[in-house]
Amino acid sequence: MKLDGAWINAPETQAVMAMLTGADHQALFVGGCVRNAALAQPVSDIDIATDAPPETVIQLARSAGFKPVPTGLDHGTVTVIARHIPHEITTFRRDVETDGRHAVVAYSTDIAEDAARRDFTMNALYARADGTVIDPLGQGLNDLAARHVRFVGTPSARITEDFLRILRFFRFTAWYGDPDHGPDASGLAACAAHADGLEGLARERIGAEMLKLLGAPDPAPVLATMQQCGVLARILPGADSRAMAPLVHFEAGLPANPLRRLACLTATPATAMLRLSRAQAKRLARIQTGVASLGPPAEIGYRLGQADAVDAVLIRAASLGMPPPQHWHAEVARGAAQKCPVTAQDLLPDYQGKDLGARLKVLEDRWIASDFKLSRAALLR
Repeated sequence: MKLDGAWINAPETQAVMAMLTGADHQALFVGGCVRNAALAQPVSDIDIATDAPPETVIQLARSAGFKPVPTGLDHGTVTVIARHIPHEITTFRRDVETDGRHAVVAYSTDIAEDAARRDFTMNALYARADGTVIDPLGQGLNDLAARHVRFVGTPSARITEDFLRILRFFRFTAWYGDPDHGPDASGLAACAAHADGLEGLARERIGAEMLKLLGAPDPAPVLATMQQCGVLARILPGADSRAMAPLVHFEAGLPANPLRRLACLTATPATAMLRLSRAQAKRLARIQTGVASLGPPAEIGYRLGQADAVDAVLIRAASLGMPPPQHWHAEVARGAAQKCPVTAQDLLPDYQGKDLGARLKVLEDRWIASDFKLSRAALLR
């Protein structure tokens, strides 16, 4: 197989590869860029593997007029920026010691050793500068063609090197696996057997993986499997995946929204469990408030704004197992465009402090109950 595309043919990228090969070092594209290009999917990040140690990569980059950034020297990684395009260059490695969270690595000059320490066979594919694909393990290309997400070597060994690979297994299955065949059986069994290892991981890492998984075109089958094997309960106690399939169906035509799907997955606050950002936590809480509301779509649109209200109405419908109300989208938009005709200024000086807020809420609720029809004069009468 030979890869092609704007990303690999970019003069800046070819110059970075030549920087290494011109100094008699190996330079091979690896991982996601190779996998996605082989699947004719967009390539966002360019990863390069080399036998050159990081110090040499830095020296070569400076000599070539590129900007080297030591983004992960502990793991042998240097990001080389060539005309604003970042290239993450990592020295061939082999694991020396692992504790399920972090690995101690040693540099290598052997591509086979580097491939053997990777998580999945489809991620252990390499490509030369001309696009020629190399499959050191002899399984990656076949697994990629079959959309078979398979651990490199023994699943238990790969998982105990880094327990996050349990979630990566499900994420990659959601994104790249064949839904008709389901998850790899031996990989699934190993994930279930080692699920308790997830409890020792940093919540930020778990949250990042879960949001990526939830961004897949249809994560419902994988989430159902995670629930059945006990993995989902380890990271989100009380989560229930049953409404995810109808939600994905109702989302047709809308971009995938991981927070919408997270709100569908659990009604309990997930902020601490997944270490969401403040902005993410705030939006998740708003969506969940809308889901719990008994109001019609127009009211939810007014209270939450159009984007969050759309999410709330879809989740509520999915949870009930029935389509959203007729014309719901237009109703959400109509509600979001409304502005209450009464303000706090209208109630001064008769109401002050808490009484002011309480009275304003009463009038606002009356106005909403009238389907936004009551005028300012009618409300203040």
